[in-house]
Amino acid sequence: MRGMTVKTNSKETEPVANFLKSLWNDESGQDIAEYAVMLAVILVIVVGTIRLIGSNANNVFSSVASSVQ
Repeated sequence: MRGMTVKTNSKETEPVANFLKSLWNDESGQDIAEYAVMLAVILVIVVGTIRLIGSNANNVFSSVASSVQ
């Protein structure tokens, strides 16, 4: 087996190469990826805002509760 070369028929590899080229050039999946990235960014912003407001709201309600008593 050593030193033997294997010939491949170029006609057999053409459909695979054409399929890979069509997958590479297909842009329809990019929309989904872009929406996923935008959703992730929005979720990070919303979660950060809720955590910030939540801690501030807790402080406000604690001070109001202590002043009422």
